[in-house]
Amino acid sequence: MPNTTRTQIPAEVNNFYDRTLLERAMPLLTHLKWAQVRDIPKNAGTKTIKFRRYGNLSAATTPLQEGITPSGSQLSVTDITATVAQYGDYVTVSDVLTWESEDAVLMEAAEIMGDQAGDTLDQLCRDILNAGTGVIYSGSGNTSTGDIAAGDVISLANLDTAIANLKANNAKKITRQVNASTGYNTSPIKAAFISIVHPKIAVKIRTLAMAANMWTPVEKYASQAGVIEGEIGSYDEIRFIETNNAKIKAGQGTSGIDVYCTLVMGANAYGITRISGEALKNIVKPLGSAGSADPLDQRATSGWKATFVAKILNENFIQRIESAAV
Repeated sequence: MPNTTRTQIPAEVNNFYDRTLLERAMPLLTHLKWAQVRDIPKNAGTKTIKFRRYGNLSAATTPLQEGITPSGSQLSVTDITATVAQYGDYVTVSDVLTWESEDAVLMEAAEIMGDQAGDTLDQLCRDILNAGTGVIYSGSGNTSTGDIAAGDVISLANLDTAIANLKANNAKKITRQVNASTGYNTSPIKAAFISIVHPKIAVKIRTLAMAANMWTPVEKYASQAGVIEGEIGSYDEIRFIETNNAKIKAGQGTSGIDVYCTLVMGANAYGITRISGEALKNIVKPLGSAGSADPLDQRATSGWKATFVAKILNENFIQRIESAAV
């Protein structure tokens, strides 16, 4: 068990010590915002949830014949299951550090744990979304991630294809987002397809769209009321959310280049599930709480634990564009 002691956090001596701590560098966590949230009740006797989708019936274009009952149709159903798993981590802080340091170490540890928890869940969801089957490869004639070469950057044609594919698959535009403060309530937004994009790819999209006079920066929206955190602008029917947590397939392109994934999604493409009441907990154990395992009250811990699973609910409602960086 690694302990955080004065070795990791040295004494505040020799130089003036600024009590205002520097901001930690954290990516914008955005992959959870567009999901259906369906939690499993606590004590339900299972960790598995089943999502059910009924198929559409074909249009009934044959005229009815007088006095003759038609043969009718059958309903079709698709079941999608997902099993919740637990995730978590903690840090151990020594008693010397807690009473000698000028920092409120346990309070800072709780905030750091919160950042780690959010980043973990965002990356778990991101990896599920980027494993979907709807994929567009930038460049000419490319059919796999390994075909992406240094010059195969994203294009407006790629974005147009993503829009066309979503519309052809009857994907609806997203009109609500999950509130980050609660993790389950939703708030309305202006209808659009949503793209999660890495800053290195966003630069190219913005340049191309501006050249085509089809880029609207977020500051020029008619209303700022529905602007999404991290939103940088829109092209055609897509609103772009920029984050460093966007998926990068490191070294998987031609000659070992990094391949960047840009998601374009419609409504109800995916869902997330937790156990009610066990979605996310901050757990602090003060000095001496371990009983005989800490007989001299030398160790305190701060940690987090979460239950979580993400699942694509309809492959037709999500597109992934793979490309090289600019």
